Amino acid sequence: MESTAQSENVASDRAKASDFAAALDLLWRRFLPEIRQRVELLAAAAADCAANQLSTAQCEAAHAAAHKLAGTLGTFNLAAGTELAREFELQFAGGDTPDARSAGRLASIAAELRAIVDSRK
Repeated sequence: MESTAQSENVASDRAKASDFAAALDLLWRRFLPEIRQRVELLAAAAADCAANQLSTAQCEAAHAAAHKLAGTLGTFNLAAGTELAREFELQFAGGDTPDARSAGRLASIAAELRAIVDSRK
């Protein structure tokens, strides 16, 4: 049988978890436009990669956006999104420009990221 102190601790822990979840939800709503913008930047980079029109500036921007998404999505407990963003980031690591053969996978990653972001409530 639980003591009164243990029951109070459990109730306090649940309240803290609820407060934390509410704070994360608030932050999600606040940063969602920026997160979506980064995903769209990745989609645009994938499309330009397919057309062999990817500029150095786009490569750098896509690399930075993917890196930021990897961290941000992890913060919001979207581990699958973190892994996908890291995969995208690696395609642009070292200053290399992905070739058109990579474009299909990059577009797929961007679409999966969009779905993950849109599925979080």
